[in-house]
Amino acid sequence: MSDLSLLARADLDPAVAQSILATALAGADDGELFLEYKRSESLVFDNGRLKQAGTDTSQGFGLRAVKGEAVGYAHSSQVSEEALKRAAETVRAVADGYAGTLAAGPARTNVRLYGDDNPLDAPAFGDKVRLVEAIDAYVRGKDSAVRQVSISLASSWQAVEIMRPDGATYRDVRPLLRLNVSVVAGRGDRQESGSHGFGGRAAFAGLVTEDSWTHAADEALRQALVNLDSVPSPAGEMDVVLGPGWPGVMLHEAVGHGLEGDFNRKGQSAFAGLMGEMVAAPGVTVVDDGTIIGRRGSISIDDEGTASSRTVLIEDGRLVGYMQDRQNARLMGVAATGNGRRESYAHQPMPRMTNTYMLAGGHAPEEIIASVKNGIYAVSFGGGQVDITSGKYVFECTEAYRIENGRVGAPLKGAMLIGSGPADMKRVTMVGNDMSLDTGIGTCGKAGQWVPVGVGQPTLKMERITVGGTG
Repeated sequence: MSDLSLLARADLDPAVAQSILATALAGADDGELFLEYKRSESLVFDNGRLKQAGTDTSQGFGLRAVKGEAVGYAHSSQVSEEALKRAAETVRAVADGYAGTLAAGPARTNVRLYGDDNPLDAPAFGDKVRLVEAIDAYVRGKDSAVRQVSISLASSWQAVEIMRPDGATYRDVRPLLRLNVSVVAGRGDRQESGSHGFGGRAAFAGLVTEDSWTHAADEALRQALVNLDSVPSPAGEMDVVLGPGWPGVMLHEAVGHGLEGDFNRKGQSAFAGLMGEMVAAPGVTVVDDGTIIGRRGSISIDDEGTASSRTVLIEDGRLVGYMQDRQNARLMGVAATGNGRRESYAHQPMPRMTNTYMLAGGHAPEEIIASVKNGIYAVSFGGGQVDITSGKYVFECTEAYRIENGRVGAPLKGAMLIGSGPADMKRVTMVGNDMSLDTGIGTCGKAGQWVPVGVGQPTLKMERITVGGTG
């Protein structure tokens, strides 16, 4: 890390870049020069053959000047003195005639949550192709009901450098890897699907072992076979038990986005103006934690240079914090939380989640299920839609079961959860002692930008939730 310099890679004199940056941000409240170099690789093995394979290398810079709520931003894939000067002319316009006080830079950190190893370097691409071929053969050999297998493998290595107008420079190197297995199984005219994946910020050998990929394949096949036996989901208002881990994606979407600083500063969130008030049931504590070693959503520093942190958002049902980037934190009079993230150099930073999850409670999962007379047990989710302003959501269950008289029954097809995040957080009546994070597959979209994230939760029970179904 110490000898990494993206300016040197572009043969750009740091003193020249610093001078241009200082001129561009004269009179501004904040801003930075963000440089990025990224390599990525992906392959898709589908229906017994390699369908897609690609590699990409990109680099560029983004220059930002912030004045109050106004932002000037310019970016270029050409990292040169000429391109930087043109960008400076563009962003300087936002601060012309303005005499702001430049915000102090982020505090430095020596914490490293992942290594510098590049998951693209080893094994060779041909070995990765042979791996996905082996996964395909493994799944097909497990059950004659398998009709289609699809495996995707994606990895990237991103280096970022953030230069402040005071001369401070912050650097990070971020590896990222994800493997996903999808299976279609059938009997007669009926067929159903299942999927499972895993990933994180580590070298290939550190994540992709025979145990890890066979587990992913087994889980994808298991889910597909379970769904083959599913019956139409009942509809109506009933108790819902959410499983641990990946079902936290519902918490992420229905609640997490509403706790990002920009939505609350602008009054667009259902949680705006509720700081200090009860917004969930007692016993519900939600945190955003970007400091977990090796996790997909973790970042040593955010894309403004602020050290990642563990931010408590809801504590024992009470709203106590928001996720903040530098601009929204300054305008709201609070500290930045290390949640200023961007998809690439071509995008402005904004408040984004990292790893967002609910803490464990005191109930055993078996106790929670036994308490339900009539409801459903939702183990995995697919797509969903959320309105940030109202908090209303719709989520599709990709694996769910009927609960009758405290016992898990038949698997269900077509179950949808419909409700309002802020309202339904108050309907949580039991929180399990089995909190777990997802396996490292999440990607979050906001304002056209996509970033890797993590989710998680324990088993929990929510009462009187609307379930949409076909039964």
